[in-house]
Amino acid sequence: MPLFLLALSAMAALAFASLFVGVSEVTPAALLDPASSARAMEILWASRIPRTLALILAGVSLGVAGLLMQMLTRNRFVEPSTAGTVESASLGMLAATLFLPDASILTRMLVSAGFALAGTALFLQILSRVPLRSPLVVPLVGLMLGGVVSAATTFIAYRYDLLQALGAWTTGDFSVVLRGRYELLWIGFALALAAYVAADRFTVAGMGEDFTTNLGLDYRRLMIVGLVIVSLVTASVVSTVGIIPFLGLVVPNVVSLFAGDNMRRTLPWVAALGAALVLACDLVGRLIRPPYEIPIGTVFGVVGSVVFLVLLLNRRTRVA
Repeated sequence: MPLFLLALSAMAALAFASLFVGVSEVTPAALLDPASSARAMEILWASRIPRTLALILAGVSLGVAGLLMQMLTRNRFVEPSTAGTVESASLGMLAATLFLPDASILTRMLVSAGFALAGTALFLQILSRVPLRSPLVVPLVGLMLGGVVSAATTFIAYRYDLLQALGAWTTGDFSVVLRGRYELLWIGFALALAAYVAADRFTVAGMGEDFTTNLGLDYRRLMIVGLVIVSLVTASVVSTVGIIPFLGLVVPNVVSLFAGDNMRRTLPWVAALGAALVLACDLVGRLIRPPYEIPIGTVFGVVGSVVFLVLLLNRRTRVA
């Protein structure tokens, strides 16, 4: 518990720093100065607080979605960006833009979630037909499926002159977050809480269909519920701020090194570490070359890919 409180304190410190880093002059001194307090307070409530909340909500929900997906597939290298889920959600956003141009952002998110669910189901269907001689085959299949879906999405976007919009969905960027434009992320946070409530059941489901059935649980229903949670979380993040690759892969693997595999025990750690990493990477993106920003999708893509390679090499070393 003391270590977890320390992790929460670190996350809170990063969140506090996020409120006062940016192009506009928003500092504690500016908030207390009568001459500048009105403008500083307006920027704080309209931009900085929504952005910080969006960072926390995205980090929590994506971390939990990655952990849930790894439990259901029983593979440490699976998460929405290595299973075709993210790419399918982007295709759903493109389809909603083409066929429902006047739809609300909530409707577009639901369409995106439907595509994400279909893409994840296709991924699982392919896995059931592929001989899995190594755990590394699973993410490779997901990456290939995601590549095919991404190529199809890019081609359609090119044909209909939507490449610029597609770039907004595929690059995680919190600079566009303002009050009234991030609230869908609360859906992902609520689903993360639902996953915590059902954590024991998902832990049992991660032990296989036979074991789950012998304990009197409906394995297929748990799989469907889990995949719906992952799809809705992915769609809410993609439709709001874009793609943050490898977050759901890195965080659960790091947490498992010291907290084990019990989902009820590890999920709070995953949520806290996911939020802290997203906050830290966003701060790095804002501080490297001010006043310009490097999108968090780029920053975390570099960090996540390095950690992914380290995990793969460590796995191969242990197998050898």
